[in-house]
Amino acid sequence: MPIGKDAIKITGLKELQKSLKQMDGESQKKLRLIFNKAMDIVITEARPNVPRLTGKLVSTLKARSGQRDARIAFGGRKAPYAGFAEFGGAVGRNKSVKRPFIKSGRSLYPAFKRRYPQVIEAAQEGLADLAKESGLEVS
Repeated sequence: MPIGKDAIKITGLKELQKSLKQMDGESQKKLRLIFNKAMDIVITEARPNVPRLTGKLVSTLKARSGQRDARIAFGGRKAPYAGFAEFGGAVGRNKSVKRPFIKSGRSLYPAFKRRYPQVIEAAQEGLADLAKESGLEVS
């Protein structure tokens, strides 16, 4: 899920992915690894600030990516309360359990904002290295 104005747009990524596909199928897999590495920077920053309602939520933080996008997955069956823990709100019978709502979240988005320059740098370096390694000209 893109986060509005904070979403990162990489010009030429679609063309790079197509070029890599034509040259070598393995290079495309490396795109995912580059994006996962960039998201790991955010996860490392967010991990100490993730709400500890039961302790399971922290273990569910995982970098997920495709060849053109990256995201952080958390919660799921192991911690179905992830949205409530991260953003707040009211849950339970008659909305009896309340937690102050914070639109920007408690850990993930603030960590992303703090580490934004490092995320961009890691993605740029990884993409440039991959392009050079694949024999593409980088400008």
